[in-house]
Amino acid sequence: MPVHFAGQPSPRALKTFLPSMDVPSKPDNGPVRSGGRPCCSGLKMFLVALSFAYFAKALTGSYMKSTITQLERRFDISSYLIGVIDGSFEIGNLLVIAFVSYFGAKLHRPKIIAMGCLLMAVGTFLIALPHFLIGRYKFETSVRPSVNSTNNLSPCPASSHRALSAGEGLVEEPITGCERESRISMWIYVLLGNVLRGIGETPVQPLGISYIDDYALEENAAFYIGCVQTISVIGPVFGYLLGAVCARIYVDVGFVNMDDISIAPGDARWVGAWWLGYLIAGFIILLAAVPFWFLPKTLPVPVDKKKAEKVPPECTSFIKDSPRLEPKWQADEPNGFFEMAKDFLPTVKSLLGNPVYFLYLCVTIIQFNSLIGMVTYKPKYIEEHYGQSTSTANFLMGTINIPAVALGMFSGGVVMKKFKLSVLGAAKFALATSLLGYFLSMFFFAMGCENSKVAGITVSYDRTEGLSEQESVLFVTCNSDCQCSGRDWDPVCGEDGITYVSACLAGCHSSSGSGKNMVFDQCSCIATGNQTATAGHCHLRKDCDHIFPYFLALSVITSFIISLGGTPGYMLLIRCIKPQLKSLALGFHTLATRTLGIPAPIYFGAIIDTTCLKWGQKSCGGRGACRIYDTTAYRLVYLGLTLGLRTVSFFLCAWGFVVLRRHVRREERTALTNGGSAGAELEANADQSPRASEQNSERETRL
Repeated sequence: MPVHFAGQPSPRALKTFLPSMDVPSKPDNGPVRSGGRPCCSGLKMFLVALSFAYFAKALTGSYMKSTITQLERRFDISSYLIGVIDGSFEIGNLLVIAFVSYFGAKLHRPKIIAMGCLLMAVGTFLIALPHFLIGRYKFETSVRPSVNSTNNLSPCPASSHRALSAGEGLVEEPITGCERESRISMWIYVLLGNVLRGIGETPVQPLGISYIDDYALEENAAFYIGCVQTISVIGPVFGYLLGAVCARIYVDVGFVNMDDISIAPGDARWVGAWWLGYLIAGFIILLAAVPFWFLPKTLPVPVDKKKAEKVPPECTSFIKDSPRLEPKWQADEPNGFFEMAKDFLPTVKSLLGNPVYFLYLCVTIIQFNSLIGMVTYKPKYIEEHYGQSTSTANFLMGTINIPAVALGMFSGGVVMKKFKLSVLGAAKFALATSLLGYFLSMFFFAMGCENSKVAGITVSYDRTEGLSEQESVLFVTCNSDCQCSGRDWDPVCGEDGITYVSACLAGCHSSSGSGKNMVFDQCSCIATGNQTATAGHCHLRKDCDHIFPYFLALSVITSFIISLGGTPGYMLLIRCIKPQLKSLALGFHTLATRTLGIPAPIYFGAIIDTTCLKWGQKSCGGRGACRIYDTTAYRLVYLGLTLGLRTVSFFLCAWGFVVLRRHVRREERTALTNGGSAGAELEANADQSPRASEQNSERETRL
């Protein structure tokens, strides 16, 4: 029987098959699954492949976030440049999204996705390439003990006969090979690799979701898409966990003697094996590309694939109709390119002319900027403010924050379904959860830690509290007999609980041991005990250790509450869009939020840079990565900018909610006035001319 449905049946066959049908109907002569099993298997194979691709791209994206401090230190760049690198992914995505979305749907979609995954893998490997080009990592230090040496070494070079003036230190000679290395900045490879990742990621979502929607049963499509989205939430968890593991491994592991490394994972100069994670992630993406090469261009269409687009009555007039839209939506034949182009600008104008959609777009753009900036630098905030290592910060992000967000989004969908929230109800729920999360976030300002006590930077050498803004205070009487460099950052922890920028600036005249076990003696700037110091930064902020668990708990609660409103807020957008404008509205929303969200990590990073108290020094001269921040200023600018953007968005939220409520109430009054004639009026509207429909839409949508 299925064989006869492949072509158009003859009139005689139709007459014999339908001898006495009173109501003629269009025969089901579309493509039918040959046995049910092949179509199901093909679709399920595609579903598994797409889920793994989603997992791989989400893992790589979150791993990129987890390595920002590692990249800063390895390439001696500022947070501002890290923001540029992070935003380059969106730039690559936006370069080709229009072409991929339009032309990709007409080509072999699985193979286009496979090529995208292949390009993502190439970009990920390119990010790791600089590690193999720039040689071993040499962190700045003022004392370089010889290998296997335990003899006493003097960290205090003898000064010349004349006394050193304030701020005058050791004049350092340029390093050999410096000119060759300075010709190209290795972080450019990371930037280009991230752009390639963005380009390769473009076809995965639009082509993958549309493929499922085209060949899945209507009742199963939403479930399949939900499964894919759920898998994509798991990706960041593993991405941050991978970042935590790699951050604990030294960058040049296997090529250096770890006993001679004098820094630990919590040190501001520590760089983990950031490149290893990118190699692993690139290999995973490469595996994700394999199944798509063997999937067919099309699958048999299910027999009952007849989608009836339904729009809630309260949403029918939110978007202004164009006179030619309704006939084109009902037509079976696609219109020509010039006709579609001619209708494009009027449709966009109609879309943006709707106040509810426009205000929703503005709110999401502002809140997306706040979200991107906050998420990008949150691991760094945990490191710098609470004194945690990069590994610990990434582990906490992957095991606590990301699951809380996923649970919040899922719970929001459950609430939406259980209580059958209307458009106005969804708006109220989204606004209420966002406001509650906003007010709870205010408590983060109270969970502050005091600055680490660093002699000459946050406290003076005589233990007087207060910031010192000039580096000349590093050179005082107690270290005047040493010819020290004020540019190095090789901190030592004195017996007095104060961190000194280097053993030389602590006035230490002798040392013993090597690597992490090095001990400095006869330190003239340390007035207590035996005048000794140990290598590394002091970690004596007990008040901070007590506050940190409360910070984590509040972070989980606020993440969950804010995420509760994510699904209802998105449904507010979907429900109030006519079927013929839904794709354009959602596409324009995605394009606007991602485009205008690119600057967020850049200006967040630039503002964070202003709170740096001590910059590192590049081997060829010039400012490197920041070594220590003013934690109070960091907290104020990071949280202030995050919550400040959300404050602005709430004013637009309030305006949009008033407009929405006014419109819904007017629709309700109209429905009550019309009474039982509502059904007859709807039938009559179907026979009205396009111009009359447009005039009616003008009357209803201009709020």
